[in-house]
Amino acid sequence: MKSSDGNRIRLQPMWRKVAYGGRQPGYDDNYTDETFLEEMVMNANVVKRDLLKVMIDSVSISHYLCIVALVVSTWTLTLNLDIDEITLLKLDVGLLLVGFSVLLLTTCPFSLKLLTKYVLNISFFISGLYVLAPIYHTLTRSISSDSIWALAVSLLLVHLFLHDYSGSTIRPPGALNNPKLTSNISLNASIVASVLVASRLPSRLHVFAIMLFSLQVFLFAPLITFCVKKYHFSLHLLFSFALMVVTLSVTYHLHRMFFILLLALLVFISIVCPFWLIRIQEYKFEIKGPWDEAKLCFDITE
Repeated sequence: MKSSDGNRIRLQPMWRKVAYGGRQPGYDDNYTDETFLEEMVMNANVVKRDLLKVMIDSVSISHYLCIVALVVSTWTLTLNLDIDEITLLKLDVGLLLVGFSVLLLTTCPFSLKLLTKYVLNISFFISGLYVLAPIYHTLTRSISSDSIWALAVSLLLVHLFLHDYSGSTIRPPGALNNPKLTSNISLNASIVASVLVASRLPSRLHVFAIMLFSLQVFLFAPLITFCVKKYHFSLHLLFSFALMVVTLSVTYHLHRMFFILLLALLVFISIVCPFWLIRIQEYKFEIKGPWDEAKLCFDITE
């Protein structure tokens, strides 16, 4: 009897780790031997983040938040008639020249064909906007102002939430990737908000000037920022910090509560969130082992 049991133990095949081999004779389906956990790896793909690096990466978000705050400040001053249409047009021309120059300087290689393309596109853009200004002026005449302001604020929040902070919806020359759906929705939300605000202005020239200003900022400011960042990152940081100072100064003179809210958001985004992200990395725990799904080490499309 003992000899029979010993022969059965000796004849039992050695357990092997087989992915799709079915049940092995003499072993249960959930059986594993002592070598099963030897291939377990903990936190193999966890990225060790540096606080300073995360804070620098958050500058892009703070940068664009300041841009939107400047647009809102300009809207407020224009609606209060503190800025007339002539001043707005001068501001539009100045922004157009500065943005156009930066785009040409940071885009390589520079060519006459590229310059001609930019000039034609901008000319068509401004002409179409001037033709549509009378329509925008009377577009929301039958809607109450409270509804307009509530909708404009909601659209700006959608714009900020869905905006592509790592790139630009308007792609630079030679870009291969198409913009994301969310970034297109964000851009459309900002344009609709601009139309709603412009429709409450007293004259058609006011409407044209504020629409040109808003579309220049929402359409081309991310593109200019992306080109500057790609051209020289230190220059991008310098410009971002200068923009934050200017924005805080403008909002301080415009409305103290707006200034406090913007300052709190900048501190939260640039300091609190990076520190928070670094702290929660301590609790990240990832395990990888033979139970994971196999990954191909070659491209099956080739």
